[in-house]
Amino acid sequence: MFRNKKLRHSTVWIIVLGLVLMIIASFQSLWAVGSTALVVIAMVFVHLYYSYNRYKEMEDLSIYLRKISSGSFSLDVRDNDEGEISILKNEIYKMTQLLSEQKSQADDSKVKLAEALADISHQLKTPLTSMTVMTDLLAQDQLPKEKRDEFLGHISSQLSRMEWLVTSLLKLSKIDAGTITFAKEESSVERLIHETVSPLTIPMKDKQIHFETVGDLHAFIAADFRWTKEALSNILKNAVEHTDSGGKVTMTVTENVLFTELTVHNTGEPITPKDLPHIFKRFYQGNHAHKQSVGIGLALTYHIVTKQNGAIHVESTKRDGTSFSVRFYKGT
Repeated sequence: MFRNKKLRHSTVWIIVLGLVLMIIASFQSLWAVGSTALVVIAMVFVHLYYSYNRYKEMEDLSIYLRKISSGSFSLDVRDNDEGEISILKNEIYKMTQLLSEQKSQADDSKVKLAEALADISHQLKTPLTSMTVMTDLLAQDQLPKEKRDEFLGHISSQLSRMEWLVTSLLKLSKIDAGTITFAKEESSVERLIHETVSPLTIPMKDKQIHFETVGDLHAFIAADFRWTKEALSNILKNAVEHTDSGGKVTMTVTENVLFTELTVHNTGEPITPKDLPHIFKRFYQGNHAHKQSVGIGLALTYHIVTKQNGAIHVESTKRDGTSFSVRFYKGT
């Protein structure tokens, strides 16, 4: 405790002042000198007593901080007393809780990263194995031309699928990292629907799917046009894939003073109640998932919409079919 220079100086000054007072008291009487000496001794004792307690508290704080540095965040150092030490304790406790939350988030991120890497590895392993086998077969001179063309078509399809997967994962990682800035601009719903539907015209024609738009096509949404088009494309593509031949896909536009909502409804096999809560999780594949699906499109859509302060909702029943609703609010 006496290694503290300030403590030594304050103690010496109390003693010096006490001696001065005793010298002054000696001009009065011996009783005054004795009383002054007792007061000085009491002052020194009280000063050292409170200094010792303060150092004890500081030592406890040091032990507390060492335990925190070793990873123990369950301790509580708070107290309800007044004073600078109590304020310091409470501030340290707040910082401890913040560090604990950050550590918990970092641990969760590590787990999610490990799961994502495992999912990505699984998604890439199957097409890579398939392409390796087909490449070995293509190396055989006696392979018929029909089979060679078939294998080349499969390899091209698998490469396209892998390219789409990697591109989507990069987009998701950029959104998660917050490196993408979504533009807040007024976009025409009519133009958005037109550019979203155009690439899917041929698949809908092949399956004889009737497509219809309902509502106010002259409405506007406050969102990033390019990213919102991608989100809507994933929903529409999913609807086309899960609509039976001769079925129907309807896009409904609803606008009011609060928001603009686009709803994509399709007939066909509904999403099971078991799959419904997980439909927007990345790499999740339900019981009726398309054979080429990797479970990334709807996850990407969810992130694009929610990062723009929008909302997305899905309802699916055997009688009414499946509806995906995307809502963009006009204010904060």
